[in-house]
This record gives sequence, C-alpha cells and structure tokens, in this order.
Amino acid sequence: MNRTCLAVILAAGDSTRMKSSMSKVLHPIAGLPMIAHVMTAVQTAGMQDAVLVVGRDAEKVTQAGSLPGLQVSSVLQTERSGTGHAVLTARETIAKGYDDVLVTYGDVPLVKPETFLAARDKRAEGADIVVIGFEAANPFGYGRLLVENGELLAIREEKDASEAERRITRCNSGLMVINGARALEWLEKIGNSNAKGEYYLTDIVEIARANGGRVVAIDAPEEELAGCNTRAELAGLEALWQKRRRHALMLSGVSMIAPETVFLAHDTVLSPDVLIEPNVVFGPGVTVESGAVIHAFSHLEGAHVAEGATVGPFARLRPGANLGEGAKVGNFCEVKKAEIGAGAKVNHLTYIGDAFVGAGTNIGAGTITCNYDGVNKHETRIGAHAFIGSNSALVAPVTIGDGAYVASGSVITADVPAEALAFGRARQEVKPGRATAVRARALALALKAAQKAER
Repeated sequence: MNRTCLAVILAAGDSTRMKSSMSKVLHPIAGLPMIAHVMTAVQTAGMQDAVLVVGRDAEKVTQAGSLPGLQVSSVLQTERSGTGHAVLTARETIAKGYDDVLVTYGDVPLVKPETFLAARDKRAEGADIVVIGFEAANPFGYGRLLVENGELLAIREEKDASEAERRITRCNSGLMVINGARALEWLEKIGNSNAKGEYYLTDIVEIARANGGRVVAIDAPEEELAGCNTRAELAGLEALWQKRRRHALMLSGVSMIAPETVFLAHDTVLSPDVLIEPNVVFGPGVTVESGAVIHAFSHLEGAHVAEGATVGPFARLRPGANLGEGAKVGNFCEVKKAEIGAGAKVNHLTYIGDAFVGAGTNIGAGTITCNYDGVNKHETRIGAHAFIGSNSALVAPVTIGDGAYVASGSVITADVPAEALAFGRARQEVKPGRATAVRARALALALKAAQKAER
C-alpha cells in the first residue's frame, strides 16, 4: 500500500481507575508497556509517522512509544475535553497532509496490524471514514453502530440510545481511519452540545455524512479491541495476550504440557521441539533452542538455552545465563551472568554467578561461586571436564584448570592448575561445654530485651 498514513494515538489518560502513580499506558502486558504494543502494531501495519497525544508522564510515554524506524512525535493535551478535542491536539501534524489518518488508543494492546490494514483497505476503496467495530457479548455502555445498506449512519452512545438501538450488539471500538484531506475540516466541526460538554470523536460520522462523505464500518474480534481502565482489566488483557501467544507457539512446534500455567514475555523465543513443563515463567530476553526442556517451576530471564539443554525443575536463570548444547542446570539452582559449556552439569542446590564453566564439567550440589566481595563482582573460571565436589565455595577471582578436581567441602581461594587435586578445609576444633554457654548467653539477652520492653 503506497498511501501515506498518520497514526494518532490517544495516550493522555490519568490512570484514575487504575489507582496508579504512573500513566495507564505504561502498565505492562507481557513485560512491555501497553503503549509499546500499540506502536508495534502501528509500525507493523506499515505506517512511518505517528503522533502521540500525551498527558501524565508525557516524557516516559513518548519514550516507551518510540520505536526504531517509526517517526514519532508527541503533543501535550493540557485540557481533557473529549476524544474529538484530543485528536485535534495533533492538528499541526495532521495538517502536513496524509492520505489517511488512523486514530487509535494507547490502552488497546491486543489490536493487530491486520485490523489497521483492513480499515485502510476500505479507505482505499473509497470510504471517507472507516470505523472499526465489534460484536459485543454485552453491549451495555458501548456506543452502538447504526448501519443501513452497508453504510454507517451514526454512532449512538448508550445514554442517548433508544430502546431499539440499545438492543444492537454491534459496537464502536473508538478506532477509525479518516480521509486525511478532510480530517481537519470535519474534526473542527465537532461540537460539545451534550451533557458532559465534551467534544466526541464519534460525532464525526454524522458530520462527514452531512458533508458528502461516505462512512462504513468493519469488524474485529471483541477481545482484540479490549481497552484497559482498571487493574482487573489489565489482568484480563494479560491473560488474553498469554493465551494468544501460547497458541501461536504451540502451532509453531513448541510443546506445553499445561499451557495455561506457562507465562511468556513479549520477546520470548521458543524453537520447534522445545518442551515446556507446567508452571514456568519467562521474563524478557529469553531464547530457547530446539530440543531443550524447561522443567516445572523454573524462572528464566535474559537467558539463552542451547539445543538439547535442560533447565530445572525449580531452577532460576538470571540475565546473562548462557547454557551450551546438552548442558544441564538442575533443581534449586541459580545461574547469573555465566556461561555453562556444552554438556556441563550444575545439578542441584547451587549458585553460579559471574562465571565460566567449561564443557563437560560437573558441579556438585551446594557449590557457590563467591562472586561479590562487598564492593565489586569477580569472575570464576572453571575449565573443561573439571569436577567440583559438593558444598564447595569458590572465592572469586579464581580459576580452576581443565580436568582439575576440587574435593567436597573445600573453600578455594587460589587458582587450581589443570589436572590438579585441591582441597581447602578448615581444621575442626571442639570446645567442650561451649554450646551450653552460648545458649545461656542467648537466653540472658532475650530476657534482658523482654524486661526493657515491659518498662
């Protein structure tokens, strides 16, 4: 489609019903602000220019809505006088001249680019305004679309509708595409002679028709056009997004044993033949390659899992975790900013942070890389085919060579050469009767504290 189009995104809401300290459109769906979802749909639909009508948190909203390759500007809506007034806030940009002007909202994160394209196709066929509507399961509160002989005559708000009109289930989403050549002409004719004294964008339908314009409506699924005003609705949108994305991934070849228990981020990448067990959570920035298995109750964020690797159950991969082919991070393990080589095993009850673990190495249960000295983080490097015994503490910075063996219960503070055996255990001391003294002292301190509290 070679026609030019400006997207006007209304994103100046105050979050009043969200009971929030930040703008409504900044609240995330799948880890991405709602406004960013909308802008992604706008960009994917082929639009190069967009203007954000912003209010609260204007700078943050503009930043969240800015995408590479999309020319985004913003205008501040200082007065709230209805949707028609909000669109006119973008007057200067609209006046630059576009074939089409798309109006959408920053709190409809599930809208698909295909819906925008369908509306623009209708515009290209000769309609001056194309309103996007939906069949409502419960139409109460929505503006009704009054259609006759294929043309949209008017949008009737609930409070102004007759009994017959209220029985109409085809409703207005608020999204529309307008003839760019006449958009300002019609927008400026919208009045505020209504109970609220506001300028309603929906009035443009009758204004356009009265001035020779042709107006039609197309439909999209109700779920796709759902907006957000409360935390409960936010949770509902999240659930719809997750359901849609899980379905798409399973169709692409990903297996999920209990899909309703798996939670994905907006950028989660799962290859075909990945198996996801129940109760797995993906934060942003995760890629899982073919043949990998993510066992139950695991949490991954900012991590890469190579082919044939396994994670969990009850494992946590933090940002920077990179598992090689066939690597294993088992139950109750945490990996952060660390590379786990091909075939290496971190089986259970272990923390590996700021580290490199070579191919084929085995890390015993309870091992810790002591990467933080209270001020700085330091790296632990473990070579290939090494063995780290259970309950070992590797005090970074430290290097364990290829094929080295660290005995169980060791505290390693110096480098271990390749093929060497290292053990670092403190000499055991026994103090007879000392336990009784320690308990007595603890009881005395507790009694003293209780007496002080009574005073």
